[in-house]
Amino acid sequence: MSEGAYSIVILANGQFPCSNTALECLRQAEQIICCDGALDTLVAAGYEPTAIVGDMDSAQTASLQRWNDRLHPDKSEEYNDLQKALKYCISNELNYVTLLGCGGLREDHFIANLSIMATYSEQLDLKMVTDHGTFIAIRQTSTLPSFAGQQISIFCKDEQLPLTFHNLKYPVQNRCFQHLWEGSLNEALGDSFTIELHGEGVVVVYLGNCQ
Repeated sequence: MSEGAYSIVILANGQFPCSNTALECLRQAEQIICCDGALDTLVAAGYEPTAIVGDMDSAQTASLQRWNDRLHPDKSEEYNDLQKALKYCISNELNYVTLLGCGGLREDHFIANLSIMATYSEQLDLKMVTDHGTFIAIRQTSTLPSFAGQQISIFCKDEQLPLTFHNLKYPVQNRCFQHLWEGSLNEALGDSFTIELHGEGVVVVYLGNCQ
């Protein structure tokens, strides 16, 4: 799937993007689905939301009134605002989605958001872009574009899912990881690498930005 396909952006209420890579996602977005807590920051940066999703308790009242026709309130306490935005995308058949603003303020929120991305990757094609790199979730053997020296980390919580890595500095052959850190801190050797999943499950891959 080409980069241009991920033209739907969800902006969560973490640190607003500041890297060129992350900001380019906003600049190229066809639709920006904004969690309500990020609305004021988004507008102050010169962008307009396509839809505003959440319980509507975080944005300024004036902002909510200004964008009243784009509000999609969800008072559910079972899901956080990122999940509500993802559910909005599912219900509107917006299938290729870039997640921004998912970290940078609270580490616990960031870890939770990574888990949410992995969970919803069963229904949506997602990537999470930070100021330092990109996280994706894969559920089948995948060959991913890279560059020599790119920092790569692979996380798998399924202790019964064997993995094989090709064209990484530290290759792995048909191995099950017992700890999340075991597949981290690897490095690409060329313009692509392959992760084989010898079974069903989900793997989260981190790809560092070009330095």
